[in-house]
Amino acid sequence: MAHPAPDAPDASDHRVLVSCPLILDAIDDYADVLAAHGIAYDVADVDQQLDEAELLDLLPAYDGILAGDDELTARVIETSPRLEVIAKWGIGTDGIDFEAAEAHGVEVSNTPGAFADEVADVVIGYAIMLTRELHRVDRAVREGNWHCPRGVSLSDRTFGIVGVGNIGSAVARRAAALGTDVLGHDVRPVPGDLRAATGIEPVGREELFERADVVSLNCALNEDTEGMVDADALDRLGSGGYLINTARGELVAESDLIAALEADRIAGAALDVFETEPLPPDSPLTRMDNAILGSHNAQNTEEAVSRVHDRAVANLIEGLTGERPALSAPTNG
Repeated sequence: MAHPAPDAPDASDHRVLVSCPLILDAIDDYADVLAAHGIAYDVADVDQQLDEAELLDLLPAYDGILAGDDELTARVIETSPRLEVIAKWGIGTDGIDFEAAEAHGVEVSNTPGAFADEVADVVIGYAIMLTRELHRVDRAVREGNWHCPRGVSLSDRTFGIVGVGNIGSAVARRAAALGTDVLGHDVRPVPGDLRAATGIEPVGREELFERADVVSLNCALNEDTEGMVDADALDRLGSGGYLINTARGELVAESDLIAALEADRIAGAALDVFETEPLPPDSPLTRMDNAILGSHNAQNTEEAVSRVHDRAVANLIEGLTGERPALSAPTNG
């Protein structure tokens, strides 16, 4: 079900569905600029994302969608004859069938590079928490205990990054500043300026897992990467290794990771994303003190969210009208 915006015009050139939860509380701030370009909008009832069945019911009535991680499958696109534009809020586009979009003349956009510094900060925070067991110390002190574990220094350790794009590059710069040796794996060549600035060494994926003490996943989800962190990769990482995933939950074979954590075949993991989100409360991960759990929130700062709001709305308007508005981030309150 979708609700019209307050005071929505009776007639407009275009009508769009807003389904990204992160912009729902701010979309009314863009009402004037959308209306000025002949765009009316409705707001979806959504918690995390709209599934295929929900979109099959809703999307045929719209010319565009300002989407989150919705299931924009071939079937959805094929049965939405008015659809012209999919403006993705954020980076990940694995929920969108690009072949179907191209076949039906639907323009797809996202907001790359917007979260690089924010996510990289969280990756390094997780690395320090894991290697110094800060989450265990905090919990123990709250419970009246005085836990003083002997941690692991990051300096002179090896930090592996799978996916050396905008986020991975920002992680590399921070990891190098901590005194780690940095390894990187990507399907594209690692930029020369990044190699000069960080000393990052390009390696194959298997070698990265064998050599790294900390592995950070910062790559896209696709056929090649889905489930790539399986039992074999975790065995290569070894009992002293740490895994950090702030990218997509499906990169990790979660049952294999649970088994490795239960058997202490790796030292620990920090996960901001999961195969199923929200993480089910009965997941074995919730009972493990060698796992740090997030809520798909690594990108979420005031500054980054405002930037992405602007870019996503501008992409939507440009896709429907050919005009790109100059937007500055609105303020609330």
